Amino acid sequence: MKLNEEIQRRRTFGVIAHPDAGKTTLTEKLLLFGGAIQEAGAVKSNKIKKGATSDFMEIERQRGISVATSVLSFNYKSVKINILDTPGHKDFAEDTYRTLTAVDSVIVVVDVAKGVEEQTEKLVEVCRMRNIPMIVFINKLDREGRDAFDLLDEIEQKLNLRVTPLSFPIGMGYDFKGIYNLWEHNINLFKEDSRKNISDTIEITDLHTPELTALIGDEAAETLRDEIELVNGVYPKFNQEDYIAGRLQPVFFGSALYNFGVRELLDCFIKIAPPPLPKQSDLRLVKPEEDQFTGFVFKIHANMDPKHRDRLAFVKIVSGKFERNTPYLHVRKGKQLKFSSPNAFFADKKAIVDVSYPGDIVGLHDTGNFKIGDTLTEGEALNYKGIPNFSPEHFRYINNDDPMKSKQLNKGIKQLMDEGVAQLFTLDLNNRKVIGTVGALQYEVIQYRLEHEYGAKCSYEPLHVYKACWIDPKDKKSDAFKDFLRVKQKYLAKDKQGQLVFLADSAFSLQMTIQKYPSIQFHMTSEW
Repeated sequence: MKLNEEIQRRRTFGVIAHPDAGKTTLTEKLLLFGGAIQEAGAVKSNKIKKGATSDFMEIERQRGISVATSVLSFNYKSVKINILDTPGHKDFAEDTYRTLTAVDSVIVVVDVAKGVEEQTEKLVEVCRMRNIPMIVFINKLDREGRDAFDLLDEIEQKLNLRVTPLSFPIGMGYDFKGIYNLWEHNINLFKEDSRKNISDTIEITDLHTPELTALIGDEAAETLRDEIELVNGVYPKFNQEDYIAGRLQPVFFGSALYNFGVRELLDCFIKIAPPPLPKQSDLRLVKPEEDQFTGFVFKIHANMDPKHRDRLAFVKIVSGKFERNTPYLHVRKGKQLKFSSPNAFFADKKAIVDVSYPGDIVGLHDTGNFKIGDTLTEGEALNYKGIPNFSPEHFRYINNDDPMKSKQLNKGIKQLMDEGVAQLFTLDLNNRKVIGTVGALQYEVIQYRLEHEYGAKCSYEPLHVYKACWIDPKDKKSDAFKDFLRVKQKYLAKDKQGQLVFLADSAFSLQMTIQKYPSIQFHMTSEW
């Protein structure tokens, strides 16, 4: 029975948003309520004196943005919570897409003034495709913002969601008085010192009670009664089955910076969010309560502690128990591996764990055995539906600026590419190395990390490439394939796994090549 109890008390979720919506601040305040930290580090763009707990890489502290997914665990009211705080910046979207394969639900953060933004739309689209349960948190109510009903309409239209508010604001910006919690029928009054002191809630079961007027005044009380009547008439009643199936999205309002509305969100979340869910493998659907352990690598991070040059593979446990010093099968390599110091996480702090259960994320020290998407099992040769590499949008040659440090540069590039920060292609013609990324900011991150973590310096040269396509010939010995290799020689490269890639220089060139060689398949992702 112990395994089932452990599964039921776990909640593993991701926090997603457009940059600057307050995602990392919300993550910090969830930790604050969970008692995991005593004081939050306010995230202030480029002037960070004390970095956010979940932003532990030096470059994140300098820029005030998250560029890597952080894993944070804590206990709250006997529930074990695992948060994956993802990068909001579009240049790091691939890391976020991979992380979404490891969560059971998500919280979407929306800025009350800016509403639904471009990156939020893309990330919610990925969640909708996978039917991931979503809760929406409308943030920054302490600032002047949009009307609550206008925002709810925009969320429904732009994100194609069916929403139901479980809390509602009383005023906004300068007139912001607090939040009425429809889930628990109480009011939380806003005070300017809420950043330090977590304010009390006052139970209000009847909105027509004189107590409400005494608390917030005649005008605000009358407005709130009208708005809640409208909410109850217009929006569907909350239904947990619909939420878990991805058909209904509850909405909460608050101000993460002022710790406001966060406890309401957390209290509701632990009651309604799903425990670890079954996951599809290439052979069958794997259920968390199965006795046999299975899990998959969704992220690799080199140099979490630059002093020790450690490299960690992040494994999401899908079924069974993961135990320290027990041999497990690395399915792709077909060999048994044993782990003497599996880690649980609290941002950059780690602790060795003896046993982990479905929903948990463990960090395994890795000497180069793992790549993203690898599966570990107790013996069954199954693979979880992989996490593909997408065709990059930017391409540049990478040059070594310090010939004395060639070894360090090669090691650094290899380890950073293993993390999935970017993709490495080696040209067939002259063996020159090309780095492909989703966004231009990644080049800066790679350059910074190569210098500060590996002591190697690099520079870039522009390379005009439209798309990288993975090549799948039906017959490698055919004349057509031989002709393709000869004609397109200068555009061919190998990826890190040695797969053949065609670097098309324009949309027209790619189209013409596809038409000319119908027996060759061209794929936009590395898994087909």
